[in-house]
Amino acid sequence: MLDEPEDTWADADWEDDLDDEDAVTIDCPTCGEAMYDDAPQCPACGHYLTDDDLQHGSKPLWVVLTALICLALAVGWALGGW
Repeated sequence: MLDEPEDTWADADWEDDLDDEDAVTIDCPTCGEAMYDDAPQCPACGHYLTDDDLQHGSKPLWVVLTALICLALAVGWALGGW
């Protein structure tokens, strides 16, 4: 008879692999639970992610304005006008 292979992975070992600190997580757009960003489906609610779900919005207006003001100040300083 064939010997069955031993299961060398304990449940705790699997949990350690899942608790990867470098893994990037996002919030599910349907239920809000944390999930891996490369997961095709939310493990909590089962919602399948689409490209529309993963699109990130544009930068807030205040960020864009601050960047433009800083750029204008840097160019003015570099040209010696201010």
